[in-house]
Parts: sequence; C-alpha cells; structure tokens
Amino acid sequence: MVFQNNVLSGASGSGTTTHTIDQSIRFNSADSAYMHRTPSSSGNRKTFTSSCWVKLGDLTDCALPMPTVSQTASYGVYLSGNDIQIFIYYTGSAWQGQLYTNRKFRDPSAWFHFVLVVDTTQAASTERVRFYINGTRETDWQLQNYPNQNQDTDWNNSGEKMGIGVNANGFGGSFGEYYAAEMVYIDGTAYGPENFGEYNSSGIWVPKDVSGLSFGTNGFHIDGRDASDLGDDESGNGNDFTVVNLAAHDQMVGESPTNNFCTINAVYADVTGANDVTLTEGNLKAAGTSSAFDIKGMTFNVPKSGKWYMEYTIGGGYDGFGFCVVGQEGTITPGGNGLGQLSVAQGGGIQYNGWRNGASVTVNMGTFTSGHIHQVAIDVDNGKFYYGIQNTYYAADAGTDGNPSAGTNHTSTFDFAGNDVVLMTAVTTDSNPEHWNFGQNGTFNGTVTAQGNSDGGGVGNFYYAVPTGYKALCTKNLGAD
Repeated sequence: MVFQNNVLSGASGSGTTTHTIDQSIRFNSADSAYMHRTPSSSGNRKTFTSSCWVKLGDLTDCALPMPTVSQTASYGVYLSGNDIQIFIYYTGSAWQGQLYTNRKFRDPSAWFHFVLVVDTTQAASTERVRFYINGTRETDWQLQNYPNQNQDTDWNNSGEKMGIGVNANGFGGSFGEYYAAEMVYIDGTAYGPENFGEYNSSGIWVPKDVSGLSFGTNGFHIDGRDASDLGDDESGNGNDFTVVNLAAHDQMVGESPTNNFCTINAVYADVTGANDVTLTEGNLKAAGTSSAFDIKGMTFNVPKSGKWYMEYTIGGGYDGFGFCVVGQEGTITPGGNGLGQLSVAQGGGIQYNGWRNGASVTVNMGTFTSGHIHQVAIDVDNGKFYYGIQNTYYAADAGTDGNPSAGTNHTSTFDFAGNDVVLMTAVTTDSNPEHWNFGQNGTFNGTVTAQGNSDGGGVGNFYYAVPTGYKALCTKNLGAD
C-alpha cells in the first residue's frame, strides 16, 4: 500500500493556514521512551479535556500521547489492534467509561488530531465521554459504556501519577511509536475540538493557537520546542514532565501537523512478500530480517514535477535504495541484486557497488561502506537521477563529476513525470540498519552531528548542502502555503 502525495490528515494544505507548528517529539518504542508527572494537588476529577496531534509509527499496540493515570489500571487512550480503546474509570469490579472504535487506524503517513472530553456531570450518559478525530465526533463504537453521573475519576487526583507514551498499568510496556505534537491537557473544562483546530479554506483540519486556553490546576501544554527539555510545560502552570529515554535528537524539527515529511511506509507490501523490515525511530530506521532483501516503499511517491533531495546512511554493502514504477514490483524477488533486478524501464536500484538494472551493474561506484551518507537527487522536470556518496555524485560513465546543481553528468535518466514511481529501501541482515533523513532527521537518529543545511526555501536539516533548486520531500514543498 503506497500513499500518494495528496494532502494528508492534519497536514498543511493549499488553503489558508494561520497557525504553524515547528516541531514534534518522536517517541521510539525500542527506547521505552515516555514522560511522567505526579500532581502535588488535586484538580477537577469530573471534568477534563485532552488533545494531541499524532503521526503513527509501526502501528503496534501502544498508549497514545494523551495522559494515562494510575499504576493499578490501564486508564487512558490506546491503539490496540489498530482501533482506539478508551478507559476512564474502574470501580474495582467493572469499567465505567470504556469505548472501542470500529474504525481502524493503519495510516503511518498522516497526522491525526485526537480530542478526549470527559465530563461526568452531564445528565446524558453519552455526553460524559466524547471523542473527536480531526474535528469530527466519533459515534461508531464496537463497545461503549459510560461513567456514572458525577463520578470522580483518577485524573487530576493528588499523588496519582500521569504518564505520556506509556501504559498506565505499572508504567511499563506498551510504549508508543509515533510523532506527537501539541499535547494539551485541560483540568476543569470540557473543551470541544474547535478550541484546538479548525478547517482551512481547503476543508483540511489544521491546528489553532492554544496559548489562550484556561488550563486549570493540573493542565499543561507540551510542544517540544526546547530539545534539551522536551517535557517543558508551556501553559504557564509549570507542570513540567520528567522525560525517560527521550534525547535531544527526538525533537523532530519541521515534522509537524503543518508540515508532513516523507518516511518509510510501515504498511507497504510489494507483491513478492519480501517486505518484513523492522522499522523504528519514527519509521526512519530500517533493519532487515533475512539474508534476502527486505523491501519497503516510502509514504510519498515521486512527485510529478520539481526537484527532490534526501539522504540516508547505508548499513553496508548488501542494502541500498531504488525506485520502481507502481505495479512493476513483481520483478523484485529475494535474491542477490535486490532492486537492481528492475529493468531500465521499470526503475533500478543501488546495491553493493553501484547502480543496477536487470541484475547487472550499470554504474560502478566501488564497494559501499557502512555508515557513509548516501544522497539521492531526483530532477523530475528533466528526467534525471543523481546518486551521491559522501557528497561525490557519480555520472553514468562512473565518473565522479556529477553535478545536480548544474544539471550535468547525471547517474541515469528516467521518465519520472510520466509514471507513478515509488521510492524504496532494501535491507538485509548482512548489513547494519539504514537511517533515513528526508529533512526532519538531521542527526540520523542520533548517529551523527547535524549540519543544519536546508533547501532553498529554508526547509529541512540535511548533512550536506542541498543542490541548487532541490527541495525536501514534505507537504510544505508540495504546494502548501
């Protein structure tokens, strides 16, 4: 399944967007990353609101980045089996407030906005727990029951530990794998989604400035603007969270609900079934699971116009990158050439010592070294593909005089504008993992020091200078304002 370059949920679109978000926080489940805080005083235990923007990672069961409470029960909002499950209050023998969506959430390319509103003072039971997705109230439930009227919950209870990104039951396991932005919690007010988002002129649900809201005693606003203090509360309350296994490189500059970057597609499956790649670090780290090539596509196809740039650190000789016309993946079978089995008309791939087509090396680049930064520059308008290693670009004659800025000595040609083309990565257990940077991951998951190079529009954080005229692959550069 490949997601096209249309405007995605929560991403800035072609309509007017008045509020922008400059970063998000990446929660990596492999790191057991989460935040926690224990309130020193009680707030309103009957009424509260939680809001967050989320871009899902590997879609495993996890707590969403909305506060969980209590170490004795799983109170909170969870992704489980791709549906969302909400748990509000446990009496000791049964749940009061337990709702499971029928809707499934399997899209790792989109930003979603979730709002949970709890107000047990309401006379109508169905009004005591309300849940909104991208501004629309969810009403299709496979399971639903509601708290008793005026029920005191464990939220906002003095001494009751709150967590973000972790299962409340013991605060261990079920760690999140996603990007989270604008995590807002309101103590004492039942706010609707219109306080956190709005529809722009293209009908896309986008964020609003939340700084003027009344946060209440235990309310907070965590946006990750300070890489050295990711749990810092910006509400003015000083309700800071302690971070566990979150590092400065987990601040994802640019990746946000108002500028959605390309990542590796967790649900991409080619027709060969050779796609069992282990993805972590927000789908920017790829590890193979077999000695044959394991293949994944990216969340954005090659756009039909423009010039596009990206980087990755190669794991070793036996992995690489490639592109393929959609529907032609059947040519790629587990074997020694990976994406290099594709014909010139179908695409091609990098593996071991160069660019390959039809299982043969057509541009020899020498043996690849683990950890080296490889560069991809695609000139759709002129049908040219450039491939660089450590800032040296290889020409079709295997010379090292390729120059994407000047448009000369390209690695190969391809009709990108006339085909639907998916970008792909190929990895094996014979090499170390790959680390990808489409502009949001300047440290390559903390493995290098970011160099701060952006494209001509000021977008992205790349290791090497972006070739003249080339752009980062993100919604802001795909026609967003």
